[in-house]
Amino acid sequence: MSNTVELDKKYVLPTYARADVEFVSGDNARLVDANGKKYIDFTSGIGVVSVGHANKRVNDAIYKQISNITHISNLYYTAPQARAAQKIVEASGYDMKCFFGNSGAEANEGAIKIARKFGEKDGEVKRYKIITLQHSFHGRTITTVKATGQAAMHNYFGPYPDGFVYADSIADVERLLDNHTCAVMIELVQGEGGVQPQDKQAVHDLAKLLKSKNILLIVDEVQTGVYRTGEFLASNYYEIEPDVVTLAKGLGGGVPIGVVMTSLKDVFSAGDHGSTFGGNYLSSTAACEVLDILKELYESGSVAKIVEYFDSELEKFYNAHKEIFTLKVGIGMMCGLRTKDADTLAKVISNAREEGVMVLKAGRNTLRFLPALTITKEEIDEGFKSLNRAIASL
Repeated sequence: MSNTVELDKKYVLPTYARADVEFVSGDNARLVDANGKKYIDFTSGIGVVSVGHANKRVNDAIYKQISNITHISNLYYTAPQARAAQKIVEASGYDMKCFFGNSGAEANEGAIKIARKFGEKDGEVKRYKIITLQHSFHGRTITTVKATGQAAMHNYFGPYPDGFVYADSIADVERLLDNHTCAVMIELVQGEGGVQPQDKQAVHDLAKLLKSKNILLIVDEVQTGVYRTGEFLASNYYEIEPDVVTLAKGLGGGVPIGVVMTSLKDVFSAGDHGSTFGGNYLSSTAACEVLDILKELYESGSVAKIVEYFDSELEKFYNAHKEIFTLKVGIGMMCGLRTKDADTLAKVISNAREEGVMVLKAGRNTLRFLPALTITKEEIDEGFKSLNRAIASL
């Protein structure tokens, strides 16, 4: 690994506080590092590897596709892109159309452009303001950083685009609505904000209010989408129908992809938006196979069963260590445990890695779990055994 570290430090910009580990292989929820040490992965690449590491069906589909054609551009029809769009729309249950990009930030940029064009009338900007929530996270581009309701993320990179306002909570949104508001963008479970679910009734009230005022509801499902909460979309779980939904992370099973889908089917005309790589043969083929795998697991009840089992084991772990953890949060396979302070959280994550289990940080003091949806009971049991050892060695 020393050569990798040397190369990284010499040639890669230091934008990540990397842990001192290099993974070289994986199998579902198991990982092996460059020293041969084995781990259980409760992170799935921050919610990306939704069907596990080295999934044979996904690998075979990708290999078959790239043996023929990988990319040609969006100037021509792409069969797997059209199929992926169909699968996404049908799984959502919404009457929408899709645009394909390469990441969650790009999907959210697309959602913002949809909202801004919706707010125009006869080519003149009438409504441009977008309300987001404090502690939200919507991406790392200049615009999506500004859409993110975290003041610390706004350092250094201004001036920013105008028109973003931050509500303290769902209930606080109504106070900020005015004649310039075109959309409200929310995460139904804030990921980077600490695995914080929104109140269901408050979300219903907001959706009804926005509909009455002809203001768009954008739901950022970059992390919550693709069965992460147990349903295809968190929007399905919350029983609402947004105007715009964004997806990424778990959709490609590890291949970069992002999607913005909307019921405003005619909002864009040719040339209004685009992406060189978005929805190419590689990424959309991967997405099709991931969607097929997860649909089968969902319809068979396997997703519900593994969600229930993981939740029960997490509950046991939480109850056994209330001297460390103060609250269990999250929905489905997007879970968290609040620690008493940030220092304790850092020690838990470090100790867990030493004991052979990968976990994540969210917010200031939340231990975050985003396991693959294909994780087995045996992998879950092994992971929690390692976590118990990590707590014992604090």
